Amino acid sequence: MNKYIKFVISALIIAAAVYLMMNRNIGWGIVLVILAAVPVFLYFKNEYILLAFWQLRKQNMEKAGEWLTKITNYTSQLDKNQYGYFHYLQGLTLAQDNPTKIEPYMKKALDYGLNMKHDRAMATLNLAAAALSKGRKQEGQKLLEEAKRLDTAGMMTEHIKTMKAQLKMPTMQKHVHNPHMRQRGKF
Repeated sequence: MNKYIKFVISALIIAAAVYLMMNRNIGWGIVLVILAAVPVFLYFKNEYILLAFWQLRKQNMEKAGEWLTKITNYTSQLDKNQYGYFHYLQGLTLAQDNPTKIEPYMKKALDYGLNMKHDRAMATLNLAAAALSKGRKQEGQKLLEEAKRLDTAGMMTEHIKTMKAQLKMPTMQKHVHNPHMRQRGKF
């Protein structure tokens, strides 16, 4: 549903409330004024994003992905403050199945902005994991430090420690050979 239709619905409900109050049904008018706040609330917090967060809390990634697919055009359906969370949730739902494809979603989420520090920390941690998996060690280390700085509650300290341990492990490169290995060739 377009985000501006919610304001139209709210205006119609308020008009009905005023009509009821003029006809001496003040109780029902007050109820309708309170109900008119629901579409305004859903303008700022989209219902599909709220349902996707609820499914993520229950660890049901498939259902969360289904709710996110109902947002067909995020620029016309969401407020600008929700663009970041839309991309963030898309990245989190893809993280289990395709961890290599979450990098553009997390970058967009950080570009648009996330309100909570732990959400920004999770996004940077996912970006660090993607950078490390692609062999960009310095970028991954910088992102890990930023994630550690953003994680004030200490919810991701274990993940950060394991990723730092992976950073310390040597990587074998294909072009480097052991100099003590016997030469193998024609002669």
